[in-house]
Amino acid sequence: MASKFNSAPTTYSPASTRKTRPPIFKHSDVDWVRPDGRGFHDCRPAFFRTGAVNAAAGSAYAEFGNTKVIVSVFGPRESKKAMMYSDVGRLNCNVSYTTFSTSVRGQGSDHKEFSSMLHKALEGAIMLESFPKTTVDVFALVLESGGSDLSVVISCASLALADAGIMMYDLVAGVSVSCLGKNLVIDPVFQEERNQDGSLMITCMPSRYEVTQLTVTGEWSAAKVNEAMQLCLDACSKLAIVMRSCLTESASVSQD
Repeated sequence: MASKFNSAPTTYSPASTRKTRPPIFKHSDVDWVRPDGRGFHDCRPAFFRTGAVNAAAGSAYAEFGNTKVIVSVFGPRESKKAMMYSDVGRLNCNVSYTTFSTSVRGQGSDHKEFSSMLHKALEGAIMLESFPKTTVDVFALVLESGGSDLSVVISCASLALADAGIMMYDLVAGVSVSCLGKNLVIDPVFQEERNQDGSLMITCMPSRYEVTQLTVTGEWSAAKVNEAMQLCLDACSKLAIVMRSCLTESASVSQD
């Protein structure tokens, strides 16, 4: 099941049965196989576990292929700006990489851009008015960078917030797509992101069918953007089912 380390990861897209060969990234080539053998529209199996950090109010661990992330949530606790009363709470997000997360050793650091994007993705889903004059801190650590890091961080952080009992309108699931020549590949790995012509990431609240963030890089036609958005939204809905099953199982285990 989703919340046990010794369980098989749960997939949220059809599994590929094709044999692998070295990927060829050419604009005119539509017959290459992805590095991990998936179909263009197949996502990596997703593994989640809550309660990964005992000292935190809530936490979660996520593993999507070679992308491994752990998120800790602390609070609500008194805001450092307590003198400035606000009828809504504050959300503080930080994303960092370990020194061994990439092939280049010793380059772990805070990622300010990802921290800002994590904040934007989560802020609209949290009931900030439920903890006025206080702050909730979300710390995400990328243990291994294997591609689609930010979307995995966002999904994992949403699960950690739910584990901490933070009131939310819905879970937030994130999925990205890379454009490689004429092809769209969902949930890209590092090699695909390195060779992409453009990328699109959506984070949304699947139950409400509301997008919390849309990020697009590169040149896209209107038709390609629409196709990529539909791929992401469909995958987000399926990913949210896996996330909820993790929470359900975690709750049932804690009651035993």
